[in-house]
Amino acid sequence: MKRLLIAAGLMLVAGPAHATSGPGCLIVTGVAANDVLNMRAGPGTSHPVVDVLPPGNHGIIHLDGPCVPKSVKPASRWCKVSHYNGDKVTKGWIKRRFTIDSDCP
Repeated sequence: MKRLLIAAGLMLVAGPAHATSGPGCLIVTGVAANDVLNMRAGPGTSHPVVDVLPPGNHGIIHLDGPCVPKSVKPASRWCKVSHYNGDKVTKGWIKRRFTIDSDCP
């Protein structure tokens, strides 16, 4: 029985990464219905776009750490995120000013 429990625990640890439930997610806001929020490869507009997040239809955006730099007002910060949309996961950066906090599903 002990071996079975250890094996089951290892399968859980080795499984695919998923967004967690509870606080730590974001929702796109302040973007026109016919526009998108660009997710970029790095924290700034000079980095290439790696994904687009349409308001109201963007899947789960999980905040992966604090938004930076801390020396500027929160709306001017960039946030490192993971975007879960169906089976696709994209990692990148989005501008904090275009998001609001949300609980993860």
